[in-house]
Amino acid sequence: MTPRTDSISFGQLDDVAPATLIAHMSDPRMAAHMPLLEGPWGRDDVAKFITAKQACWKRDGLGHWAIFHDLEYAGWGGFQKEGDDWDYGLVLRPEWFGLGMAITKKALDFARSDPRIASVTFLLPPTRSKLGALRRIGAVDEGTTFLHGACFRKFRLKTR
Repeated sequence: MTPRTDSISFGQLDDVAPATLIAHMSDPRMAAHMPLLEGPWGRDDVAKFITAKQACWKRDGLGHWAIFHDLEYAGWGGFQKEGDDWDYGLVLRPEWFGLGMAITKKALDFARSDPRIASVTFLLPPTRSKLGALRRIGAVDEGTTFLHGACFRKFRLKTR
């Protein structure tokens, strides 16, 4: 059964309790596909994370959201400028992994309505081997790229 997109909402990261973000980002399953994640999180990590994400909103007018399913925190994600590209990222709590495409559909609907976003990139670590969903939505493989010293596969989806 496909989750309803009307049960998915986007909010502010600072609306999520720090303990919830700590538990989410300290889960070892997160590190498996997040090469930039360095060990378990504490309160200082949450504060730095929220400050950095709020800076993106101030600088670019867009950034990452807290993502809720039926008002329960499911993860975080959204759009962040990486050079000239709007990169889409999604980091779900393991119990919500099955919501990925429904959340992505809702986020891409947002991107298609935003005149600033002509295309969206997806940066995936080499450990991600299931790429069929990206290809089904029309994302094109652009090879590899490096971000903050880590290697990623880069895909692009035109939004118009």
